[in-house]
Amino acid sequence: MTTVLPALEPARRTAIAARVETRFRESGALRDGHFLLKSGRHGTSYVEKFQVLQYPEAVSELCGYFAARARGADGSTLVDLVVGPTTGGVILAFETARQLGVLGFFAEEVSGPDGGTRREFRRGFRVETGQRVLLVDDILTTGGSLLAMLPPLEAAGAELVLATVLVDRSGGTGLIGSPAGRQYPVEALWTLELPTYEPGPSTCPACAAGQPLEAPGSSGVSAGP
Repeated sequence: MTTVLPALEPARRTAIAARVETRFRESGALRDGHFLLKSGRHGTSYVEKFQVLQYPEAVSELCGYFAARARGADGSTLVDLVVGPTTGGVILAFETARQLGVLGFFAEEVSGPDGGTRREFRRGFRVETGQRVLLVDDILTTGGSLLAMLPPLEAAGAELVLATVLVDRSGGTGLIGSPAGRQYPVEALWTLELPTYEPGPSTCPACAAGQPLEAPGSSGVSAGP
């Protein structure tokens, strides 16, 4: 039997998106400037999720929206487990699970013998056959983190009820497909359109304006002007 979550009213969806945007802007998680992205392209805005995830009260509020999606109209919990990918998904899975009163754990990226990578549940974490699972993550860009979570969930025989993220900047269709050919719904609390540009004054407005270029992310190193 497939678990179906109640639909979210458009007005409620809009209100949630506004709150998420407020949290990101107040914490400095959404910045304006001139940024060198991992793709090599340039952007005039940048999302650094850990700026908002450092505030427990913000995490609690944001995960409250995730948790609400996994409750029935009568307030009952419609999932048995919350999981997320490392790294941001660890925090989100834990807090969402705490609010729902279920287990929450994460899958790590590991290297295979062929040099490729995959996600595995380790450290004694075990997904049981038939468990109803809520998958949470922070930012949806290419969808790679969510897609990598599907094989271990399917291998365990779990029912993925919903995948949900804080921010969708992928321009996606609201579905992710597994290597096994199954389709799963994806929801975002906030959908964000952030254009990117090829480097150079003829293509990037920040380059044309002579703005200093930053290389944000885990290194936090500026790329210079």
